Parts: sequence; structure tokens; C-alpha cells
Amino acid sequence: MFCGIVGFTGSNNYQSAPVLLKGLQKLEYRGYDSAGLYVSDETTGTDQLVKENGRVSELAKLVASKDVKGSAGIAHTRWATHGVPSVDNAHPHKSGDGRFYLVHNGVIENYAELKQTYLAGVHFESDTDTEVAVQMIDKFVKEGATTIDALKKLIGLMDENSAYGFLLMDREEPERMYVAKQKSPLLIGIGADFNVVTSDAVAMLDQTHDFIELHDGEIAIVDPDNVQLFDQTGASVTRDIFHLDIDATETDKGTYPFYMLKEIDEQPIVLRHLISRYLPQDNEPQIGEGIINDIKAADRLYIIAAGTSYNAGLVGARMFERWAGIPTEVHVSSEFAHDQPLLSENPFFIFLSQSGETADSREVLQNINALGFKSLTLTNVEKSTLWREATYALPLIAGPEIAVASTKAYVAQITLQAILAYALADRKQLNLDLEQELSKIAVTIQGIIDDKETLQKVADDMLVPSQNAFYIGRGVDAAVVLEDALKLKEVSYVQTEGFAAGELKHGTLALIEQDTPVIAIMTQPSLAGLVRGNLAETQARGSKTFTIVTKAIAKPEDDLVLPDINELLTPLVSVVPAQLLAYYTSLGRGLDVDHPRNLAKSVTVQ
Repeated sequence: MFCGIVGFTGSNNYQSAPVLLKGLQKLEYRGYDSAGLYVSDETTGTDQLVKENGRVSELAKLVASKDVKGSAGIAHTRWATHGVPSVDNAHPHKSGDGRFYLVHNGVIENYAELKQTYLAGVHFESDTDTEVAVQMIDKFVKEGATTIDALKKLIGLMDENSAYGFLLMDREEPERMYVAKQKSPLLIGIGADFNVVTSDAVAMLDQTHDFIELHDGEIAIVDPDNVQLFDQTGASVTRDIFHLDIDATETDKGTYPFYMLKEIDEQPIVLRHLISRYLPQDNEPQIGEGIINDIKAADRLYIIAAGTSYNAGLVGARMFERWAGIPTEVHVSSEFAHDQPLLSENPFFIFLSQSGETADSREVLQNINALGFKSLTLTNVEKSTLWREATYALPLIAGPEIAVASTKAYVAQITLQAILAYALADRKQLNLDLEQELSKIAVTIQGIIDDKETLQKVADDMLVPSQNAFYIGRGVDAAVVLEDALKLKEVSYVQTEGFAAGELKHGTLALIEQDTPVIAIMTQPSLAGLVRGNLAETQARGSKTFTIVTKAIAKPEDDLVLPDINELLTPLVSVVPAQLLAYYTSLGRGLDVDHPRNLAKSVTVQ
């Protein structure tokens, strides 16, 4: 489930509802079908459950009208899995007698069997697996179990493939939260006289920067002044607090109308941060001797990723093969997890993930860990699951990415793969000053961003009125057009395909009609003529075209000309106009750019 969880418990001078609502707003990238909160007030002995369909702003209005007060509470913003978006299906869910309240990220695979076996005759208000869980906890407590033992019993009855991040409150213990985790991220945030729980640290950075990570199978009891952590056997666990050195203002939009535009504009800064971190002096990459030695010892690299990260991997694979001479395969994690191909004798795995919590990728990582293979995670979120469970991890240091459509993480993933491939290469033979080239790219991206209004006009004239569009390219451009098409379709709902230009004649030309938008990326002199020929085939059928080319192959009729850079690094530049075209097409259609329908950012279900 993509949904977002926050919880707060503090001394009696705190009001939890404003903290919970602000946290939910930070987590809307994880889901925005419905939202709700439960707040208890130990001083008055009262509690309130408030839920609303739609965005968190609608919940906030309802909470304000009800004067919700209390120093402890839990809240949730939902992306629908079980049951349609509705008030009844919104979290928190409560037990029949109103004693227990539960929010949940994940999927209980055998919830129907549990419901039939343990809850026959019980009235349900929702269609969710989460209500089954809270009703079972209530049943076990009525049979004599303590709250924590009831939670443990529930977990023990769940299918091994189930995923959960549980945050539970018992109205008879109004200041206490119970937490449990399996395959779904949860953190406990530590304050002076309060503690919080969250599925993403960004939701609580205005409260604390100090967190304790929960591992799979663990349960925690969180009070305002104490945290107790237990492993699967019930033994007490002591874990160090880690500090996140992130400015809370980085998660705000500032003067920008949408996060997506802010994050596009941040890409030159991201590049400079990566240069400073990984190429600090003498153009010598700072990667780590263990990583370099283990990759050099491998006979094949396997890049595992999904969505935008998969598209970044397609670019990175070319660098590993052509610069470092290492055979490299790129696989969609959801397919690899359940249809693993034959592996080489000594493989090395690279996992790409913005969040570090992608469920399908994690399943692959668990599989290859069991086989004893080594791995490296490149992620934007330190201490995430993929970070912890891989042999090695390197941070993308792109800063928080809030918009559902990934932009700066894609650029960061390609850049860090380039630095890694460069570190593995014979740099004398390669004859490339990577630091100089990346610095040039940062300046080029800034120039595209500064002239973004030109692309807004293209989007308004060419893409806003259209129901479908095509991106074409060859070579490394055939990889980047997949990302270009994904950006356009996910935020504007224009049905878009990106594919190798030579494939047009094998079926897709049948879809070209009068004024169909076709955007061609051409950055390689050896392939430009072929792509121009393919573009002409679409023009003969009435297409409306737009070309993005590098200076060395530009012609007077081309639309957007980019400076010449290393061919394998061109996706870092050519993707930016496509990002802006997607943004302005969504804007021109009057859509919510940051929250495209049916989508959320962190994919923690399979």
C-alpha cells in the first residue's frame, strides 16, 4: 500500500490534531483518496474519530468544525486497495465496541480467511482488510489477551506474504501507541516530552530529526516519554537513534505552485551536490574500495528497478558496458522476483530506488541475499529497507522528492551510475573528465529551465489538445524516451508511447493521424539520419513533430538544440525538456500536477 501513517503522543500541554494534519499533508504523495484521524484526550477522558473522503484539506476542515482536542492520536491518508475510496473505507478503523483504533499500510493477503474463521457474525462498516485486523485484536482481548499479545497473535495468523505497518491505539490506554512492521516502512521519532510514529521521516521533520528504525517483525510500545522495542521472539531490543540532517523547509513548496516544478528546477543543484560528494578532488571518484573490488570481481551486473528507476537503469547499463566493459542486464523488479532468469556464476546486483522501500525490488534483494550474492543500493532515502539489507548502499543526495512524478531522482540515479561506471573504467583509455562534463551538464540544464516558457507554449499548442502522443529515439535516446513518455502519461493522462524509432514501421504507424504529436530525441550523430527518416514517415501521415537535438547534428528546422556533451550522458539533458512538457501539459489541462489520479509515489505493495 502506498498510504501514509502518522502518530503523536505527548504530555498534556500538546494538541496532537494539528501535528497529525500537517504530517498527513506531507504524506499526500503516498495516497490521497481519503484521510482520517483518531485523537484521545487523557485529561477529559474523551476521544474523537474523524474521517473524510478526498484530500487532507477536506479532513482538516471537518476536524476544525468538530473542535478536536487531545494530546495523542493516529492518522492516515489512503491510496485505495481493498474497497473504493469512501468515508467508511478510510482509516483509522475501529473495533465494534469502539475500544481499538488502527491505521495500516500494506495488504493482509489472507484477510478473507481470517474474517470467515474468527469473525463470523461480526458487523463490518468497511470493505477493508484493516477492519478485519482491528476486530480480531478486539476479539482476542475480550478472550483475555493483553493488547500487545493480541497484536502478536494477529500477526502470527497472517499469511507470510502479507505486508503491514500497524499503528494501534487502545482507548483504555489513551497516551500509548502500539506499532508493528513487516515489509512496510515505519519510523519512531524521538522528542523531548513527546514521541511520534511515521511512515516517512519528512512528515515529522518539523517535530524532530531523531528517529529509531523498525525492522521487519518488530513491535514497539510508544509512550510520551518512553519507547519499548521488541523482536519477533518478544525479546527487548536496543537500537541507536539516528539523526536526519535535513532542513524541514526542503519539504515545502516555497513559492512554487507545484512540487514537480520545484524539483525540476532543483536538478542543477542535485548534480553539483553529487559532484561535490563523489568527485571532490582530482576527478577521482569517492565510491569505496569494497564496492569497486566486488563489482570488478563480478562477471555480470544485474540492475533491478521499477518505473522511473528502471528507465534510469537502462541508461546506466550502457555506461557500465561501454565505459567499464562489464556485461549488464536491466530487469523490472516485479518480473525478476517471480520469474528469475538464469544467473551468471558470479553476479553483482545494483538496486535503484528513490524511496528504498519498493516492495518488488525488496523481494528480489531477499532472494539474492539467500543465494549469497552481493549487492549495492542507490537510493535517496538513507536507512530505508533496501539501504539496510543490501551489502552496500550509496545515497543519491537529491533531497526530498515529494511530487509523485519523479524528476530529480532520475537525474541523480543516472549521475551516480555514471560516477560508479567511471570509477570502474580505465580512465586513461576512456579519455573523459567526468567532473568537467557533469558541471557543463548542470549549466545546460539551468539554461533549459531558465527558458521554460518556450516549452510551455509547445505544450499548450501541441500536447494539451491531444489524446495521444509518441516519443521516439535510437540508441541511448531509445532509453530516455521511455522516461519521457512515462512523465507525460502519468501527470497529463495523454496516452503516450516511447520506443525505438525503428519500430514505428512494425505496427505503430497505424496509430499516426492528422496532428498526432511525435517528439524525436536525437543526440547521436551516427543515428540521427535514421531517426530523421523515421520522423519523416510520421510526417507523411500528418503528424505534428517536435525535435530535441544536440548541436553537432542540428539542422535549421530543428526545434530545440542542446549543447554537445558525452553521448551516454545526454539523457541528463534531453530528459529535462520532456519533464517540462509533461508539467505544462498537466497544468494546461487543469490537473493536479503533483497528485495524478490512481497513483502514489512509494510503492510498498507487490
